[in-house]
Amino acid sequence: MSGVAAERGTGSTDGGRIAAPTSLPILQPGVGPIPGDHYLRATPDTVLWGRLPCATDASVLEIASGESVTFDTVSHEGILDDQGKDPRAYFASHGVAPEAVLDDAIDIAASVARDPFADGPHVVVGPVHVRGARPGDLLKITVETLVPRVPYGVISNRHGKGALVGELPRGEHNVSVFSAVAERDGALVGTLPVVEGAEPVVAYPLAPFLGTMGVAVAGAERPHSVPPGDHGGNIDINLLVEGTTLFLPVQVEGALAYVGDPHFAQGDGEVALTALEASLRATLRFEVVPADAARAAFGEVTGPLVRTPEYLVPTGMDPDLDAAMRACVRSSLSLIHGRWGMDEHLAYAYLSAATDFDISQVVDIVSGVHARIREADFAAVPAVEPEPLASESSSGGGVA
Repeated sequence: MSGVAAERGTGSTDGGRIAAPTSLPILQPGVGPIPGDHYLRATPDTVLWGRLPCATDASVLEIASGESVTFDTVSHEGILDDQGKDPRAYFASHGVAPEAVLDDAIDIAASVARDPFADGPHVVVGPVHVRGARPGDLLKITVETLVPRVPYGVISNRHGKGALVGELPRGEHNVSVFSAVAERDGALVGTLPVVEGAEPVVAYPLAPFLGTMGVAVAGAERPHSVPPGDHGGNIDINLLVEGTTLFLPVQVEGALAYVGDPHFAQGDGEVALTALEASLRATLRFEVVPADAARAAFGEVTGPLVRTPEYLVPTGMDPDLDAAMRACVRSSLSLIHGRWGMDEHLAYAYLSAATDFDISQVVDIVSGVHARIREADFAAVPAVEPEPLASESSSGGGVA
């Protein structure tokens, strides 16, 4: 990779010192490996900016249950109005060469409509119609690969939002911090300086995931892209790395799935407002779990449910963080009873003794809490696996 500052820390306006680049390639549209059964580019015809799909939106791709899609996702950082809505100029101010700025980000900034006062910041790709998905089913989304498209990202504290409303940012309306990716001891890390403009000596590990994965809501009104909900959306659960699965309750025929808000790294809480926001190429597999099979495996699932190799992760959401915590406890009790038949008072005791409840984020209007229930703790208890619909050959195919 040439012509880009791949290890450099800056604030919202000041310049910084360029250091050694990484070897990460720039994954412009159509460039590099595309492992999915289908490929969905981020174009003005395949994205929404600041809103999420609803039942009346037409799908941009139709697939069979069991098929995978490679998505080119685009970060909102660098394309927003308060950053000039010109990603070439914005990233040039941080030492990034024009050829290292994504062409699809430039096109979206120039031609996709967004009301900066009424809409959210996120670019979402889709929706994708999954054949056979019906309300009451679960859509199983398996994260197969997440590949950085660029070797840099941005962390922002803007519009007085974040965990410390009224305190930060100090004296500025917006603070956007450029964070370049470097290679340290064979691993990719994000970098930051200790003092503005100095050498980026602070290094933190990357763990890419998609902050937004969701299904369309019923009705004709597109939801705002910021608050998460039963439909998924901007859930910002950093456990959703490669090899994990998200289950979402289907609300409309075909599910109408979408993805966006790519992250390179995020701490639980996401306290400054954003994490390390940066574009990813994501390959996801979509499977429909029929309603009866879903109930047999997990009981009644009314919101996002994550599964990692180690944990089942129910969620709770509410504008009030305490209420979100209580909702997550109730979801956890329901899951344990539905999957393993454990009495409520015993499950409550188990959660108190053995389960961590983590704050997903506190900055997205609706706060999120997620629990990590170790499946190994229940290895001696019979359980049913969520059997998806049998795969079929697709007649859709191709690239969008």
